[in-house]
Amino acid sequence: MPMSPLPAALLAHMAAVSSVPPPPLRSVPRLKISKHINYNQLNTLCHIRGLQYRKPTEDTGESQPQQPDDSHNIAVHVKKAHGDHTLYGPKVFEEKLTEFLAILKKLPVHRTVCEHNAVCKMLQTVPDLTSQLSDEHLKALSTNVISETWVRGSTVVGNDGFYIILKGLARPRRKSQKNLTAENESAGSSKPQCFNSLFYSEDMKSSLLQDRYPASRDSMPRQWSTFGTLEVLPQTDAETLAAYSVETEDDCEILKIPAKEYAKIKSEKIKLENIEKEQLIRKCPYYVEWPTLSIYELTAHIKWKKFPPRHVIVESGNIMSFVVYINSGYCDVYRSVVGLVKQQFNKVRKIRKLVYMGKLQEKESFGEISVLCQVPFTCTVITGKETEAAIIEDKDLFELDPVTKQLMLQTAKPTFGHLTDEDVKTEYLRKEQQKEWKDFKDKTIKNSLYYNGIVPGFGKWNHQWTSIPRNLKDTLINY
Repeated sequence: MPMSPLPAALLAHMAAVSSVPPPPLRSVPRLKISKHINYNQLNTLCHIRGLQYRKPTEDTGESQPQQPDDSHNIAVHVKKAHGDHTLYGPKVFEEKLTEFLAILKKLPVHRTVCEHNAVCKMLQTVPDLTSQLSDEHLKALSTNVISETWVRGSTVVGNDGFYIILKGLARPRRKSQKNLTAENESAGSSKPQCFNSLFYSEDMKSSLLQDRYPASRDSMPRQWSTFGTLEVLPQTDAETLAAYSVETEDDCEILKIPAKEYAKIKSEKIKLENIEKEQLIRKCPYYVEWPTLSIYELTAHIKWKKFPPRHVIVESGNIMSFVVYINSGYCDVYRSVVGLVKQQFNKVRKIRKLVYMGKLQEKESFGEISVLCQVPFTCTVITGKETEAAIIEDKDLFELDPVTKQLMLQTAKPTFGHLTDEDVKTEYLRKEQQKEWKDFKDKTIKNSLYYNGIVPGFGKWNHQWTSIPRNLKDTLINY
């Protein structure tokens, strides 16, 4: 069957093109470096979106947000040269804020572990929280925070929690200042102080002073400003409600930390700490038979303290200022003794030395007798390694019930009180004799090995040392 002329022409053209070699490669022309910088053109380049960042490639799996590659970004180097390092700050922060708001819209029970961690990290950027809450409390609170949407013109009463403005503006209803977790307020204080501003403190001061006049929008509480309280307030009168309230000037997104949730977390933490303290005291030998009520009275005054290695907790002859209950680690116990030290021309000199007598291990206590009776401690106690202990200060110990103090005096005993001065002297002489014998033995063996030519590294007799069996070498050196 004859072929159509059109396909035949196409085939001929394709055959002709395939035989033509490709054009030669050309290098990029070299640019002449100008001695003068055109800052107008450079500023234009800095604001070209394509030069600022490269969009990361999409991955089928779960990917983390990546920081754009700025190794070839002119704007980054120019800003760094002028001391500015916030090229990506606003954009990245806005993206994180959007993700943050989306997470807060979910119920806490529906959030993933990663989302809970993201909320916690965002709350850690709020100074009013980090300056007054521990990381442990902040992490626990982050699992229960929610976001509330308030339309323009609404009144947000903050007497039941602590609030952070995430979007929009608000107007404080009265001037006041209050620490978030103020525990000790005077009984006559009837006007609570509540309002705090994070990043607009100077403007906030001027706006809060204008009680009779409306504040300008520039001085109003805005994004990341805070109000409210973390303390559960029993009062609900109009004055109290007004003190913790703001009026929204825009549609606002406001994060809420319920005060009752914070009180619950504090209560649970105190309960767990008291259980740990109670278990520690019950395991100490002097307190095994103590009644529960007396132990509860002690736990109310206990504080945790860490001592570094080789820390002198108390010196012999001093009155202790606290009682110690060792939770982890150990302490070395020394007694002081007057010894004689040889000097030149067959003279001796008296010197006070510390003699190691034993250890105080975990779940042991000391200092009860010294504190209650105000008598000097007979030993020097030094930590052997980092030691965590529960302590009760003397001022708290004196405030205990008389029955509890009497019970402590009856059950506690002086630390290493069974040792007499004669025992300490005997132990000191034994250690000094061991030391002298060891020095004499080492000197005698070294001299013997040296004169017999078998000291390693000395002279032609070194081969004799190498010919001695290894076990015999160890015996000669350690004898």
